Formats: sequence, C-alpha cells, structure tokens
Amino acid sequence: MTTFSWRRAGSVVLRQAYLIRGSLARVLPLFAWVATDMILWGFLTRYLNGVTRSAMDFVPTLLGAVLLWDFFARVMQGVTTAFLEDVWSRNFLNLFASPLSIPEYVAGLVASSIMTSAIGLVVMIALASGIFGLSFFSYGLLLFPFLLTLFVFGIAMGVVASAIVLWFGPASEWFVWPIPAVIAPFAGVFYPVSTLPRWMQAVAFLLPPASVFESMRRIIAGDAVSVGALAWSGGLALIYLLLGTWVFARVHRHAVRVGLIARYSAETVS
Repeated sequence: MTTFSWRRAGSVVLRQAYLIRGSLARVLPLFAWVATDMILWGFLTRYLNGVTRSAMDFVPTLLGAVLLWDFFARVMQGVTTAFLEDVWSRNFLNLFASPLSIPEYVAGLVASSIMTSAIGLVVMIALASGIFGLSFFSYGLLLFPFLLTLFVFGIAMGVVASAIVLWFGPASEWFVWPIPAVIAPFAGVFYPVSTLPRWMQAVAFLLPPASVFESMRRIIAGDAVSVGALAWSGGLALIYLLLGTWVFARVHRHAVRVGLIARYSAETVS
C-alpha cells in the first residue's frame, strides 16, 4: 500500500485551478449565484423590517440564515463539481491508472471545495455586511463552530453525492443538485424546528445544520446556546464525513471490479 502523498492530492487541486482559470463559465458561478441570493434576501429583509411592527430584526435572522445555508451548499457543490469535471471528461481511467489513491483523491476534492467555497463566502460576507449591515459580531465566536459544522457536513454530502454518480453513472448528477433543497425543510433554516411535525423533528435531530440554525436563533433572541447541542451537531457532521468517505471507497471498489469506470457513458443510469 502506498503512503498518502499531499503532492498527489495537490495535483487534483491544481487541475481544478487550471480549469477555473481557463474558463469564464467556471469563474462566474463561484460568486454570481451567492451574490444574487444575498441581494435578493437582503432587500427582502429590509422590506420586512420596514413594513412589520415587530421588534425582530430580520437581517441577522433571515439574511444570516441564507448566508450560512449558501455556504453549506457551496461547500457541497465544490466537491461534486470537482468530481463531475472528471466525469464529464471521462478522466477516471487516467486518474486511477496513476499512483493516486482514493484518500488522496478525496482530499483533493475537499481542498478544491475549500478553494471555491472560500471565494463565495468572502463575497457573501462583503455584500451582507457592506450593503445590508449584517454584523457578525452579533453571533460572537460561535460563528466559527457554525461554519465548521456546516463545512464538514457539506463535505460529507459532497462525497456521498459523488458516490451516487460513481455508482449510477453521469446522468445521475440530477439526483445531486436538489440535495440542499431536500435537506433545508428538515434543517429549520428559516424557522424553528419545533414548528415541524414530530416525524420531521426526529429527522432534524439527526441533521447537523438543525442545531446550528437553532443556536443561531437563540443568540439573536439573547438566550444561552446549548454547548451540548453544538457538540452533538459537530460530532454528527464528523460521523457523516467518515461514513461518506467509507461509502465512496466501497463504491469505487465496486466500480473497478465490475468495470463501470471503463464503461461510463452519459446515458448510464441503472
């Protein structure tokens, strides 16, 4: 068994950097969609603050939630997009004919996601704070555990989504893009989890983002945050990451054993 090499993992990141550098169509999505979300929700929160008589400030409640959820989505899509670049170019035979191992490849996907999601996060923070006055000091130092939990969970979902495409074929990428939208109602991004039916609350209990957004609303309301809940969400995110990596490795072994990688085509979904 070969030892883990950061140089080989870095080659995956370098390939993504060259792809992004050489294509405007790949550069614009890094910040265009998150900028659109920030502007749309920013003006919506400003409007709600103007027409409601509630003492609640909708900027940290709604705009902050949008920022954190978009960050999660960008992290997940950073992994899956880097993986799909190899799917679209049918590059797997080239990759795995080299000494590159699965841990090195996954590490490269994660590093690529860090690179792309960091750009989106900077744009979101600049717009939210510069134009709409969202103060991140209101969240305090807990902002970092929030981002870390969402980052780890986003990586986990990105790895699982990549395993889905590796198993079912390139056309199954359409199963991947809706994943954040499917998770959002259970995670209580814009409303307390207590408003959900009991069966949805049970699902939310097993989703790391639910504790993050519940804690965020507690901070805004001036209540104490449960350290145990944050530890639970962080531990869950780490478990999902380990499980996702294990699933990807198992699917890769299956794909190699039965020859799925060599037979990839755009119509393969079975």
